[in-house]
Amino acid sequence: MDVRGPEAPGGRALRDAENLFQELQEHFQALTATLNLRMEEMGNRIEDLQKNVNDLMVQAGIENSIKEQMLKT
Repeated sequence: MDVRGPEAPGGRALRDAENLFQELQEHFQALTATLNLRMEEMGNRIEDLQKNVNDLMVQAGIENSIKEQMLKT
């Protein structure tokens, strides 16, 4: 037996909507955290790639010519 008394009209629908909103908010926060982590990982990979490209350019002896081309444009 329910001892809470009569429920207000739309009370159940309101609770269901609030529960759904809470669930969606939790999923959104988890997704945001995942995306931030992936973007940070991608940024680190890009930095590593830039370093490797710069190292290869130095080894090939073309670093100065690339910088000169960038300054001309």
